[in-house]
Amino acid sequence: MYKILVVDDEEMIRKIVSKYASFEGHEVTEASDGMKAIELCRAGGFDVMIIDIMMPELDGFSACREIRKFSDIPIIMLSARGEEYDKINGFELGIDDYVVKPFSPKELMLRVDAIMKRASSKSPSSANEVFTLGCLTADVTARVVSVNGERVEMSPKEYDLFFYLLKNRNIALTRERLITEVWGYDYFGDDRTLDTHIKLLRRSLGDAAKYIVTLRGVGYRFDTSV
Repeated sequence: MYKILVVDDEEMIRKIVSKYASFEGHEVTEASDGMKAIELCRAGGFDVMIIDIMMPELDGFSACREIRKFSDIPIIMLSARGEEYDKINGFELGIDDYVVKPFSPKELMLRVDAIMKRASSKSPSSANEVFTLGCLTADVTARVVSVNGERVEMSPKEYDLFFYLLKNRNIALTRERLITEVWGYDYFGDDRTLDTHIKLLRRSLGDAAKYIVTLRGVGYRFDTSV
């Protein structure tokens, strides 16, 4: 059972999500605006948050920006718009998934399960592993990445994608494998999400972006020979 915070100014949307989540045994708390979402997240106790973008008082983007200053709670963002700009903006803020309205409540709950499984499967290693290549240094244990001696700040999913590519360096990774391993076996999202995150990851890595090579028609590879 998960404790889910549902934030949307449309009462009907909140009730639909709450009804389905409760039916599956989850505990749901509702909020109608971004300010209330921040207040509730500060109090803590939630496993995952589902939040709409367009809301009164404070929109979803601004609320997530504030919440990320003190919490790493998994976030699923809802929107009536599916533009790439909105998705990139959300992922840059550190959200974990993006769902376009109208959506299936069942699919939404499957996405919640996928995110929580990924979060619970991460366990720290007892050995300190540091990888260095040219201008790039990655502390695998601490999940710290530096380029040209400066620490790189990324969203949680960018870190997941980067370290998976690094772990499987010099191996051709299909799009399907990357989505399955980084987002979860039961991920139901748009596969363009992968391309968006690769774009964001390359931008974050700067001079080290060259190591992430696109394999046309296949996927991507972290190439140490570049």
